[in-house]
Amino acid sequence: MRKKQNDNVYHRNMSGLLLGACLALLMLNSCDTAVNTPLFTVEPLPYAETALEPYMSAETLQYHYGKHYPGYVEAANRLTGQNRFKGKSFEEVIAQTKGRPDDANIFNQVGQAWNHAFFFQALSPQGGGLPQGRLAQKIDHDFGSFNKFKSKFVAVAKELFGSGWVWLVLDEEHLKIVSTANGDTPAAHGLKPLFVVDVWEHAFYLDYQNQRIDYVKAVLDHLANWDFAALQLAQHLP
Repeated sequence: MRKKQNDNVYHRNMSGLLLGACLALLMLNSCDTAVNTPLFTVEPLPYAETALEPYMSAETLQYHYGKHYPGYVEAANRLTGQNRFKGKSFEEVIAQTKGRPDDANIFNQVGQAWNHAFFFQALSPQGGGLPQGRLAQKIDHDFGSFNKFKSKFVAVAKELFGSGWVWLVLDEEHLKIVSTANGDTPAAHGLKPLFVVDVWEHAFYLDYQNQRIDYVKAVLDHLANWDFAALQLAQHLP
């Protein structure tokens, strides 16, 4: 009888220990998961791959959104998974790596991941035409007219040597058009991005070959998501 009681006590104690160990393991895994949450994810494409045709083909999006963009996201998360970057925001990683030769790859991969996510949001099947409301007023005020803005945007795209990006940004209270090379991003320079065109060759070569400017004009005239740009303006300049 005493042995049976001792066995019952033993089993209860062991069950309690196992339960405690399991709970501890679950908590440890939860904490580790929280710490290792990727800084970047591949954001859903907000339209069908065919939706931007004929100005941007489904084939281009299959390569650009389906292969190039996830590659940058994967590299950015792998590099920022290091201990000194865990739990950091995008802005903190950019500030921590900007201008540091040893961190140039991290800076570029993180910038590319963020820039691409922004770029696909800056396009729309119902895009192009004229912006409205406050954005239109700001463009007229800071550039003279929408046509002058477009001419300036195209000129900056033409002047950019090599791969990079052309942006409409907010610099304090003024709109500006700037370019960044490779994976550089306006956030590294205290600027607030409103709109962007990716001018890396993988963004346009299948559709436009070496005619970068034809591609930029097509985006401005037919794909530019001015509603998205207006929303960015409202967030940064209430």
